[in-house]
Parts: sequence; structure tokens; C-alpha cells
Amino acid sequence: MKYEIQGEPMPVVICQLQDGESMISESGAMSWMSPNMRMETVGGGAGKVFGRMFSGESLFQNRYTASGSGMIAFASSFPGSIRAVNVTPDHPVVVQKSGFLASETGVELSVFFQKKLGSGLFGGEGFIMQKLSGNGVAFIELDGSTVEYDLQPGQQIVVDTGYVAMMDATCKMEVQTVKGVKNVLFGGEGLFNTVITGPGRVVLQTMPLNSFVGLIASRLPSKN
Repeated sequence: MKYEIQGEPMPVVICQLQDGESMISESGAMSWMSPNMRMETVGGGAGKVFGRMFSGESLFQNRYTASGSGMIAFASSFPGSIRAVNVTPDHPVVVQKSGFLASETGVELSVFFQKKLGSGLFGGEGFIMQKLSGNGVAFIELDGSTVEYDLQPGQQIVVDTGYVAMMDATCKMEVQTVKGVKNVLFGGEGLFNTVITGPGRVVLQTMPLNSFVGLIASRLPSKN
């Protein structure tokens, strides 16, 4: 499989497949393709379906297989970028729950929970994520621009809700409540922060989709 990413800030990844090569994607991610691509809707076992449902993704995925040399394109759903990530058994990656766009079929998706499940459930957007494991190239959607940090063992960074786009699975992530009643009521930063501890690479995004939607909603005139 060969690929080319074009067109930021509304990017698309165009993949060239050889005969018999396949890719998987979330439902609705395909933008255009050559007529010799064969689509099949797959769901996997009950555990995988439940995990996708819990992480906010569609219950089923689409698998596209080339009959002869074929082409297929997957476009981003929000202004930002598409990142190609090489997933290997020694290098699994954790991404935001809406971040997976498409991948080679050797990549496996599962739901990623934090150690404190209760905090993950009530911590809002960004605390239930997806883990990509297996072997292959995966394409990840990132919202807005990105900033990367390479954390050393024990080094930490505190991140506001929803800004964690992707991180190495070697990183540890914990949800913490904001301390102080005054800070919670008047600080404007919400109830929770995410603390990420190295070692590993962390990719942060500058405009999470939920933040963008909230900003637009706040500017809309209220109905009488």
C-alpha cells in the first residue's frame, strides 16, 4: 500500500492498493475510490463491537479490498491534519476516540480505559480513547494544529479536557479533579484535567471538535 496526504486544512489520504490488498475504515470515512474496490461491512466479535460502541465509534467497520490495482481516499471530517502512524506489536498507540480514520487490516482497535474507570466515565470528552495495536499503517485525524512532546520517564504534563490527540501506549494517563471550589466555579477550565506521565511521545491538538462546537453554540442567538 502506498499513500499520499493532500489538502490541509481539510486533508485527504489517497491510498494506492495492489491486487488483494485491503483497508479498514469507520463507517462513512470513504470519500472516493476506483470501481474495482470491493466493500464488505464487518463487525468482529461481541467484545470488539461493544468496545467500539462504548468509545463512541460506529458498531461496524468497512473493509475495502482491491481487485487488481485500486485507489481509495479517506477525507478528514474536521479542519486539521491526517497523521500516518506505523503500528507494530512493540509500538501500540492510543488515540482520541474519534481519531481513527482508516488503516491496513493488520491494525486492531480496542477501547482504552484509564486506571480509574469512574473518573474516565465522568471526566467528559477525551477520557475514553482507542488503542491501536497489531501491525500496519493507521491514519489518524487530528483537530486543528498539533504540538508534540517527548516525555522522559516520570516526566508529566497536565492537559485540559479533549486536547490529547494521540500518545504512545507507554505513557500513563490519569484523570484528576480540579482542586478548590473557587477554581471549579470560576476558573472556567471545567472539573477535570488529564495528567500524562512518560516515557513516550504525546501529540496535543489545538482545537478539539467539542471545543469548536461549544464555541459556535455560544455565539448562536437564543430562541425566544
